[in-house]
Amino acid sequence: MTTIRYLFADHLSRSIASLADLDPAHDVVLLTEVAGEAEAVPHHPKKVAFLFSAMRHFAAGLAEEGIRVDYVKLDDPANTQSFTGELRRAMRRHGAERVVVAEPGEWRVLQELRAWRERHDVAVEIREDERFFCTTNDFARWWQKRRQPRMESFYRLMREQTGLLMEGEGEPAGGRWNFDKENRKPPPRDVEFTGPLRIEPDRVTSEVIALVERCYGKRFGDLEPFWFAVTAADAAQALEHFIETALPRFGDWQDAMLEGESFLCHAAISQYLNAGLLLPRDVCARAEQAWREGRVPINSAEGFIRQVLGWREYVRGIYWQEMPGYARLNGLGARRRLPDFYWTGRTEMACLREVVDQTRREALSHHIQRLMVTGNFALLAGVDPQEVCEWYLAVYADAVEWVELPNTLGMALHADGGLLGSKPYAASGAYIRRMSDFCASCRFDVRRKNGPGACPFNYLYWNFLVENRKALGGNPRLRNAYATLDRLPKERLKAIRADSRAFLEGLEPWSRP
Repeated sequence: MTTIRYLFADHLSRSIASLADLDPAHDVVLLTEVAGEAEAVPHHPKKVAFLFSAMRHFAAGLAEEGIRVDYVKLDDPANTQSFTGELRRAMRRHGAERVVVAEPGEWRVLQELRAWRERHDVAVEIREDERFFCTTNDFARWWQKRRQPRMESFYRLMREQTGLLMEGEGEPAGGRWNFDKENRKPPPRDVEFTGPLRIEPDRVTSEVIALVERCYGKRFGDLEPFWFAVTAADAAQALEHFIETALPRFGDWQDAMLEGESFLCHAAISQYLNAGLLLPRDVCARAEQAWREGRVPINSAEGFIRQVLGWREYVRGIYWQEMPGYARLNGLGARRRLPDFYWTGRTEMACLREVVDQTRREALSHHIQRLMVTGNFALLAGVDPQEVCEWYLAVYADAVEWVELPNTLGMALHADGGLLGSKPYAASGAYIRRMSDFCASCRFDVRRKNGPGACPFNYLYWNFLVENRKALGGNPRLRNAYATLDRLPKERLKAIRADSRAFLEGLEPWSRP
């Protein structure tokens, strides 16, 4: 009996569960480039090229092992441009009676897989994706036992279960679970950064780049220069490069931002993790090893491992626990259209201009740029969460919905009513001034609180608190902010409201092409 092993673009691991018991004599591995997925949202051309090239390289590696591979390219005239259509064609080609697939990274695709079992005369086995530290079932059991689930308690549990950064019987390395207070230094002025490892495109990648240029070259985003790793071997080199050149300083400056410095000490490997070219266990183990060998300080190792072992696993758990309703949440009732500058970069606010321009060039930005610049502005401006989430899913090479949606809707926009975070990450221009050098080149004055020329983040912050008092006024973590708001003179508050209204009404909304 022939079995189709269907791999998606985020399944590019030799250890993926769907390949675990593959029989080369009878099984066929199917990979497909389909427009239905490439066009579900206007994905960044560099993201599409990365995934297609990584898929083609992975398929070639399987073929070298003697495994039968059925690969359907985007421009194949017979391509139906959908997962279901291509599965149906492959079943006929190979006379297959069974399909094995690992859990996808998106609820919508999981429903499509389940429909295969119900609508077609085919046995479909959907296997748990074992590349993560925590299974979705284990997370659900933990979640349901907690009166107030929080990432910190989940992270500690993961540390205890994995033994990462642990000493003795349940004792955290360095005597503390979390070194976040040591990871908030403002940007340095006299430090050179090497940046992530850049890989020269080979023939296969160059062919993919030409294909994507023809099909999607007019979308938001620069396709070249293209420097992403597209094989597990090159992704492993990128990880080693980060550990040797950037991880030692990552802890100190992980929240910092500098004009013209896209990555500082950040790894820029999340796209490799989310596609499967790197495995989270290997990534965390290498960071821990570097600390134990004395090459990396504890605050850097812990801060990095927390992102992978803590946040990454936590948001995945919430996604699968709360979908499909999670995607429709709008706890603050935000309805404003996404401003056009998210797609054009044309804005007089230097911080937003810098981050959007970097996103256009690199299809990446680090977590503070996403959370405290583009995310913070959307939060303060009351932008519709669905439009913001679509933008984040489209423009970042590492954006798979299970990780993008909770981070955007829950963490950046607080649209889930506090399910992911205990308070909204709202901040005035003072935060951006402290953690970046963006304000120096801005037309607006970050020191001015309101009036002509004042930084819009300043008056929008207080306006946000006013407009959302019913939802947030009782939040204990915002008690001081609301106490300060209540002490503002009435004339000052009136000016803040007027400045905010004029600014927000002047925003040009994005119009779908």
